Amino acid sequence: MMDKSGKYLIVIEKGEGTYSAYSPDVLGCVATGDTVEETLENMRDALIFHLEAMADDGDPWPVPRGVQSYLDAVQESAGEDYYLTHVSVDSVASQAIHA
Repeated sequence: MMDKSGKYLIVIEKGEGTYSAYSPDVLGCVATGDTVEETLENMRDALIFHLEAMADDGDPWPVPRGVQSYLDAVQESAGEDYYLTHVSVDSVASQAIHA
């Protein structure tokens, strides 16, 4: 079983009138919202759904890359309005049905 003490990086980018979020640690998991707060909450829900689907398929959950994912995100988001935050693996795992 995976160590659930890590943190998944969440990158929230400002668009025209909305925000979008993704996690470089969990490929294919994205969310949007009208505010930063709504986008982060939607991203938490998306992570739970995504991790449940991975468990259903028998796939292992991604291991958080730690500081390197933050450094990569800063470099990739250069010149854009963005916010960096994180969600603990344990907090989403405790809500995922198949954790």
